[in-house]
Amino acid sequence: EVQLQASGGGLVQAGGSLRLSCTTSGFRFDDFGIAWFRQAPGKEREGISLISGSDGTTDYVGPMKGRFTISSDNAKNTVYLQIRSLEPEDTAVYYCAAEHLKLLGSSWYVDGMEHWGKGTLVTVSS
Repeated sequence: EVQLQASGGGLVQAGGSLRLSCTTSGFRFDDFGIAWFRQAPGKEREGISLISGSDGTTDYVGPMKGRFTISSDNAKNTVYLQIRSLEPEDTAVYYCAAEHLKLLGSSWYVDGMEHWGKGTLVTVSS
């Protein structure tokens, strides 16, 4: 069974940094792409970044480039999301998701992920 669990959220002040973790199990990490999404209160879910478990190739949704960095530790089957210069607008529940690399397309952030984990709440105070 594919399982993903996001962690590392919390309350941080604007301008600070945070690193979220997505621990995974139940599938061959090298065969999947793992992505981060977020959903702010009252807003639709939006994609942030994707990393290939096979070769570490990354993809970022346009507005997310710059302050967000995705990385992975294949030995730990874990994907990270580093967020810098946090803004109150970053307040959201952050989710990680997975899809087999053979099924991933360039529009992964629209409707391309099958497996989802429970999110972790990030609250940024001004």
